[in-house]
Amino acid sequence: MRRVLLPLLFLLVSSACNRSAPAGVAATVNGRAITFAELDKQYQYSQFGQSEHPSDDQVAIQRLEVLRTLIDNEIMLQRAEQRGLMATDSDVDAKFAELKAPYTQEEFQKQLNERKMTVEDLKAQLRRDLSVQKLLNKETTSRISISDKDIADFYNNNKANFNLPEPQIHLAQILVTPNPNPNVRNLRNDKAQNDAQARKKIDSLYARVKQGEDFAMLAQNYSEDPDSAQAGGDLGFVRESALEQANVELKKAIMALQPGEVTPVERTAEGYRILKVITREPAGQRVLGDPAVQQTIRETLLNRKDQLLKAAYYEVARDEAKVANYLASSIAGSSEQK
Repeated sequence: MRRVLLPLLFLLVSSACNRSAPAGVAATVNGRAITFAELDKQYQYSQFGQSEHPSDDQVAIQRLEVLRTLIDNEIMLQRAEQRGLMATDSDVDAKFAELKAPYTQEEFQKQLNERKMTVEDLKAQLRRDLSVQKLLNKETTSRISISDKDIADFYNNNKANFNLPEPQIHLAQILVTPNPNPNVRNLRNDKAQNDAQARKKIDSLYARVKQGEDFAMLAQNYSEDPDSAQAGGDLGFVRESALEQANVELKKAIMALQPGEVTPVERTAEGYRILKVITREPAGQRVLGDPAVQQTIRETLLNRKDQLLKAAYYEVARDEAKVANYLASSIAGSSEQK
C-alpha cells in the first residue's frame, strides 16, 4: 500500500499535515470546506457503470483523485466569484435546456436516475462548469493575439509541411482509456479507472460533442491521450493512405465526414475514441496567401497558446490557494505508521 499511494499523496498533502481535521471535512480551499458528503457524491458519480469491485487501495486512490478535481474546481470557482464571472440563472437554464433537448422527459430522467443525480445536482454542476469556463475565457483565451507575422513565421518555419504529396486530413481526437496513465495531464485531471468507466465517459463526451460543445475544450479537459490532450486533441494532418493502412473501415467513416463532423465512438486497442475532421487538404504546395493555410496556422497557434496559458493559469491558481487536504494527510499518516 505504501509504495502505491505515497507518490500521489506527496502531490496532495498540504499544510493539513499538522492540523486536526474538522468533523466531516475532506479538504478546505482558502477556508471553504469540501465535505466528505460532497466527495462521496462525486465519487459515486465517477463509479457509474462500474462492474468491477476495486480493492481498498484502488478505492483510496480513486477518492484522492476525485478530491483533487474537487479542489481544483473550488479554486477556480472562487476565482470566478472574486472576479464577478459567475454564471447567471439564465446561463444555466439555457445550457440545461440544450442538454435536455435531444431526449424525451422520460429518457432524460432515466439518465439522471442512472447517475443518481437530481435536476438540482445537474444545474449546480452546470453553474460551476460555466463559471469556470467564463473565468478561463476572460483570463486566458481572450488575451491571445495572433499577428500576421506570427502566421508568416510559422509558415516559413514549417513550409515543407504545407507541401502535400497526397491528400491529407486534419484530425483531432478525444481518447479515453480503461487504465489510467500517470503521464496524462488533462485540465480536469479526469481519468477512467476501468473499461466500464471509460465507456460511460466516452459516451457522455460524445453526447456533449453532438450537442455542440467545443471539441477542443472537451479534449483539453477530459481526453486521456498524453500526446494530444494539451493541444485540444489536435493530431495534425494524416495521409489518406496511412488511414487505409491502419484501418480500412475507419478510413471509410472519416471520408464520409464533412469538416467539423465527428465519428461515432470507436473501440481501439487503447480504449475508446472520437475523431473529428477539421479540414481536408488536396495534394500539392500550399501558399501562405491561401486562406485555408492561414486559418489552419491561426487555429494551431491559438490552440497552442490557449493550452499553455490555461495550464500556467491552473498552476498559479493552485500555488496561490491555501489548501488543506485532510483526507490525503490522514492516509499518509496511517501509511507512515505501517
